[in-house]
Amino acid sequence: MAKVSKDKSESARSNGGESLEKKLWKTADKLRKNMDAAEYKHVVLGLIFLKYISDAHEELYQKLIEQKKEGADPEDKNEYTAEKVFYVPQKARWQYIQGRASLPTIGKDVDDAMDAIEKDNPSLKGVLPKVYAQEKLDKATVGGLINLIGTAVLGTKEAQSKDVLGKVYEYFLGEFALAEGKKGGQFYTPSSVVRLLVEMLEPYEGRVFDPCCGSGGMFVQSEKFIKAHTDHYKKKNGNGLSFNPLDRISIYGQESNQTTWRLAKMNLSIRGIDSTNVKWNNEGSFLNNAHKDLKADYVLANPPFNDSDWSGDLLKNDARWKILGENLIPPSGNANYAWIMHFLYHLAPTGQTGFVLSKGSLTTQTNNEGEIRKALIEKGLVDCIVNLPTKLFLNTQIPACLWFLSRNKTNGGFRDRKNEILFIDARNLGYLVNRRNRDLAPDDIEKISSTYHSWRSKLPLPLGEGWGEGYTDIPGFCKSATLDEVRKLNYVLTPGRYVGLPDDEEDFNFPERFTTLKSELEKQLSEEDELNKKILENLSKIVLKNDDKTV
Repeated sequence: MAKVSKDKSESARSNGGESLEKKLWKTADKLRKNMDAAEYKHVVLGLIFLKYISDAHEELYQKLIEQKKEGADPEDKNEYTAEKVFYVPQKARWQYIQGRASLPTIGKDVDDAMDAIEKDNPSLKGVLPKVYAQEKLDKATVGGLINLIGTAVLGTKEAQSKDVLGKVYEYFLGEFALAEGKKGGQFYTPSSVVRLLVEMLEPYEGRVFDPCCGSGGMFVQSEKFIKAHTDHYKKKNGNGLSFNPLDRISIYGQESNQTTWRLAKMNLSIRGIDSTNVKWNNEGSFLNNAHKDLKADYVLANPPFNDSDWSGDLLKNDARWKILGENLIPPSGNANYAWIMHFLYHLAPTGQTGFVLSKGSLTTQTNNEGEIRKALIEKGLVDCIVNLPTKLFLNTQIPACLWFLSRNKTNGGFRDRKNEILFIDARNLGYLVNRRNRDLAPDDIEKISSTYHSWRSKLPLPLGEGWGEGYTDIPGFCKSATLDEVRKLNYVLTPGRYVGLPDDEEDFNFPERFTTLKSELEKQLSEEDELNKKILENLSKIVLKNDDKTV
């Protein structure tokens, strides 16, 4: 049974019971009035971005003023580029903008500010929203948002170290996705699902690719993971690191929705992540592959489920369908297996991929899907399958699962697993956020990822790292199955077919339980009969006693 959630936010506990991001959201949402969430999203997130880069600029600006005698120039763009800070022109700085918040021209002022920032920062060209001067947007709302966001310090070094903006931005993305429902889910993968993918693949260094990157959550979580696990590098290289671990990873992405691509670019920019190789074209990854020659060390993705409009009929002879050594063409009516082959095509010889798909992909036999799955299994590419709880995704109620594939299961620092597949059934994990949505708790993510790490590791993990005792099958939760076992089940990959029932359910004695229930029911009926008899007796006495008055 899923647990009902309590607020787990550290910032909530330290801020009078409510986090900064929640307080900002509540007020910002009140200002929305009748405006559609899909449009309002760009208005709010654009202003948050503007506040962030203005804060960062102002902090460095003041520092440069103090260094004027040493030759520093606070208006030299190169001074900011050298410190990886966006240069903000005078009429785009927050102090100037907020001073004009109550003027009727504030919408045009903000649009002009966005234009000026893009001109001085080529990496932001075509990214920032210029929607503030449109007539349907109430200028009082814009002014109210500016004053609200002005209360938060977002871009200073201290704020960045605490990831204040990251928390605000991520929270707002999630809330807007919730407000938009199915449409919002197109750009937002629940952060707990992203974290689970990243924790399982552990992309410490190399090329990370997401060919349907949405708002960039996979990249953001990868960066968070590396920062949180810098000790990994210290163990490998000694305590004195001569490099920044984040410099050892590069990201590549593609998105077909331009407004979503803009969200991704802003989402990455506020964290200082180089988004040069995050590309947009409206044709998408299948028809216009922006990274044709890329061979990535990690592919992480959440592609659209069961997409029937992916132009498969135009790609019958594509090289990607030859990745399994056979010309197995994915069906034109469903893109699930086309995505799988696209991910494989872009993997390096020792690369790994983890991705979300509908649960139906584990059993389907439609057209070539069953044959493609068989080829994936027989070639030893399938490493692990995780069955996810329901209600995790905002945009669909279709049951989902995680696939993990590895191009080489015989090396890469792990043990030889080429004749095994790990199945994890996590359907009973998670907690209810509300009646419609569920989430994975940190303990759930740790349980799933530690199981995978223990299973694929060469040696039992040391105490304090994962489970400490090495891997063992747990009935009802995880099972390491051989390829022979998978063949016997006709290459079906549903975890529930392998993990069995939990121990307490396996001990269930049906005849004994049936007899007990029958006895309880008979007793209940007998008691009801006795009660009914007493009621009838009492009723008869009343009728007889009042016989002379009864009609």
